[in-house]
Amino acid sequence: MKPTPTLLLAALLATMTISAIADDLNLNLRSTSKEDGKTSEETVSWKPEKTALIICDMWDDHWCKSAARRVGEMAPALNETVNAAREKGVFIIHAPSSVVDFYENTRQRKLAQEAPFAKAPTKLSTSPRWGTAWCWTDPEYEAVLPIDDSDMGCSCKGEKCEIREAWSRQIDLIELKEGDALTDNGQETFNLLAERGIDNVILCGVHLNMCVLGRPFAIRQMVKLNKNVALMRDMTDTMYNPERPPGVDHFTGTDLVIAHVEKYWCPSMTSADFTGKKPFRFEEDKRGAGK
Repeated sequence: MKPTPTLLLAALLATMTISAIADDLNLNLRSTSKEDGKTSEETVSWKPEKTALIICDMWDDHWCKSAARRVGEMAPALNETVNAAREKGVFIIHAPSSVVDFYENTRQRKLAQEAPFAKAPTKLSTSPRWGTAWCWTDPEYEAVLPIDDSDMGCSCKGEKCEIREAWSRQIDLIELKEGDALTDNGQETFNLLAERGIDNVILCGVHLNMCVLGRPFAIRQMVKLNKNVALMRDMTDTMYNPERPPGVDHFTGTDLVIAHVEKYWCPSMTSADFTGKKPFRFEEDKRGAGK
């Protein structure tokens, strides 16, 4: 019997439904218990079109030479991850704080500027730090950070680097592509998410104990906006000097901050959920099993 147009349409819709289900993001989210510090993992399915990946402060340079070196090492792997996420339908937001003017005439910058205003369900942070809005450590949500970064966290051995504004743009190892957006503004970020009906936000980039938690587009703000938030834990780093408490190596210090985020703010995942490869690991990280 020759299929009727109605039957053909029904078959097409069924195929589209199956395809949509198959294309869901399956993310392995790890959390840390507030009670006993133990970790647990669950697999969740997120719709890619309802998910954004925000790249925080992956600048072209940094006042701390060791921090700049690690960003340069991580950037190619992060770019591969961003490409994989984009291909799966995830919305990419580049957020290189304080240098967005470099991108003034780009389509990515205009996309963020032209998104229609959306009223946030809670007040967006306006507390200043480093010339921008900032979400400070919040005792209603979290304990103090597990590392002492009061010296700004230069991990270079011997004489520490001079603190200065060394960056001028996002590192060019991370590609901006058609359909991406670029902003460092909390309201613009919320406008972009609201315009697309995005409920799920993944944060990556640097530095976790500072900008990835505190920027107006970052973890604390996104959690307070009631988004489903996840940290990409292998695509981040900290500003931590091992000469400061708790006196552990730099990468263990980063892991302590990751556990803090998992305990008080949001679960974490790795780039493997997008690339199918092993999670990224810094060459200097000579510890055992790792992340």
